[in-house]
Amino acid sequence: MKYLHTMVRVTDLDASLRFYCDALGLQVLRRRDVPEGKFTLVFLAAPGDETAQVELTWNHDPEVYTGGRNFGHLAYEVADIYATCRRLQDHGVTILRPPRDGRMAFVRSPDGISVELLQAGSALAPQEPWVSMGNTGSW
Repeated sequence: MKYLHTMVRVTDLDASLRFYCDALGLQVLRRRDVPEGKFTLVFLAAPGDETAQVELTWNHDPEVYTGGRNFGHLAYEVADIYATCRRLQDHGVTILRPPRDGRMAFVRSPDGISVELLQAGSALAPQEPWVSMGNTGSW
């Protein structure tokens, strides 16, 4: 048995690609447009690690998706949690749980998918503005 990917449905493919690729830093591995089925699939992965993929599924007919507790979050290890959070903020992403401890942060995609960011190796030394930043919303 081999893990393949996690699928999340998205309502705005362009907004989702801006979040996952431009802000978070994932790369598109492949895209499959299926006009007759009215859906598009985009497979993403962290640079250099295609073993943990995320499949964005965009159904062309609009739907409203509701979140549930049956899906927790996507998690990514990052080389510098502070730099990653700064890049996300520069792309207009709200840091819901700032990395006050130099180890962990949470953000959400445009469709409300929770994304956990974990510092690779040991936690970084706490630093501002993160130490003083409170939580925002739910994560």
